[in-house]
Amino acid sequence: PEEKKFLLKALFLFLFSKAIMSSGLIAGSKIDSSKDRYPYCVVWTPLPLITWLIPFIGHVGIATSEGIIHDFAGPYYVSVDHMAFGRPTKYWQLNSSKVKSATTSFDAGVLSGSDEYRGHMHNLCCDNCHSHVARCLNDMCYDGKKNWNMFSIVWYLTLNSKYVSMGRFLYTWVPFLVIVVIAIIVALYSNQ
Repeated sequence: PEEKKFLLKALFLFLFSKAIMSSGLIAGSKIDSSKDRYPYCVVWTPLPLITWLIPFIGHVGIATSEGIIHDFAGPYYVSVDHMAFGRPTKYWQLNSSKVKSATTSFDAGVLSGSDEYRGHMHNLCCDNCHSHVARCLNDMCYDGKKNWNMFSIVWYLTLNSKYVSMGRFLYTWVPFLVIVVIAIIVALYSNQ
């Protein structure tokens, strides 16, 4: 019982600590969530139905130094400045100093990865929006690495992302919590 309480409390604190709103400044560039501008960020938004069942799975994109989001939205299509599944709900702030030339190399990595993915067939499990972001980070050699992949993108997003606002935090988690509550109620009443 004490161990369960501790784990629930730790999970609660982790989730709500991530719901803190952004400070607004990244490497001298200002985040403007009202205009969906996230300079030097990997952004995330929920996927209807899928995120409701598995909350850490969602759609990602990567923004240029100007905050313009590029996301692999479907077969042979990279959306620019309009995410395929809605506005970002959380973001992972990248450190522009971890790229050789903060603006040029970062933007060149985003553009070259996006150009490459305009020639890719979208595959939900193997070659998807996470792969696109990984390719962009590999092209710019972010953090001195060239081995970014969809799993590392999920991992870093989970550990380093911040929610844009409390409203977008709720937008992400309420459907999942409603499903959990319904499942608990059904389970409790089906045993009677």
